[in-house]
Formats: sequence, C-alpha cells, structure tokens
Amino acid sequence: MSKQLNGLEAKLDKTVKDLPFQLPEKSRKAIVEYMPWITLFIGVLSLWAAYALWNLARVAERFIDLSNSLSKIYGGENIARGNLTLAVWLGVALLAIEGVLYLLAFPALKAKKKAGWNLLFYGALLNLVHGVVMLFNDYGGVGRLFSTLLGSAVGLYFLFQIRSHYSAAKK
Repeated sequence: MSKQLNGLEAKLDKTVKDLPFQLPEKSRKAIVEYMPWITLFIGVLSLWAAYALWNLARVAERFIDLSNSLSKIYGGENIARGNLTLAVWLGVALLAIEGVLYLLAFPALKAKKKAGWNLLFYGALLNLVHGVVMLFNDYGGVGRLFSTLLGSAVGLYFLFQIRSHYSAAKK
C-alpha cells in the first residue's frame, strides 16, 4: 500500500509542479510557518464536529423511535422513518479519523518533518473517500461530491506547494 501511495504522491507532485501558477517562496514559507497551528485547529474542529454529529444522530434516532412508539400506543402507524444509513455513520467515523490524523500531524509539522506532511496527505485522501461515502446518502449527493473534489484539489495544490519544505531526513 505504501508503494502505491508513494507513486500517487510522486505523480501529484509532478502534476502540481507542472502547473503554470506556482506560489512565491515567501508565501510557501508563510504557509509552512502557520500550517501546524491551522492543522491543530482543524483537527480539534473535526473531532468536535464528529462528536456533535454523532450525538445529534443518536438523539434524532431516539426521537424517531419515541414518536413511532407513541403513535403505535394510540393505534397509529409509524409516523417517522429513520434516515440514518450506514453511510451517515461511516461519514462521521471518517470525519473523526481525519481529526485524529490532523492532531497527530501537529508536532511533526511544527518540527518540519515529512511525517507530518504525510499525515496531511493521508487526511486529504481520506477526505476524498469521505466525499464518495457522502454520495450514497440523503445528506450528501452529487453536489457534496463535487464540492469535496474541488476542495480537495485546492487543498492538495497548497499541500504540494509546500512539500519541499518538509525534510525527509526528519521522518
């Protein structure tokens, strides 16, 4: 698997380097300077969002169950249908994993280690998987996939612009 990821990384690096617009070195250094803190913030925010969504989904399921139970007690049919599929729960889990990856990347990014950059790269790839998963539920769809692809393309562009600032020797 690592060999395949290394091949993908090399292809993306060449693709980004061949693009006509490259960030100035001063901008790259500024991004590298603030990247650990941005990553820490996004990691905490991702974990918080995953927890909040997980909790909200649990509350919604309980409310639906209660509503249906009360309806049956009074002789009615089910009045609500739970719409929380496996894709929703998988999306929440992927969001939590992304958050953990970002938090794990913080110390290595601060030390300008390639291992930190690698974790951001894995997080970006996981975000693409998350977009595909969200395609298969009522809360995502094609629009969500399109926005994920666009956001990932921009994120990978910036990530590969700063790749050379992280030393492989410091893994």
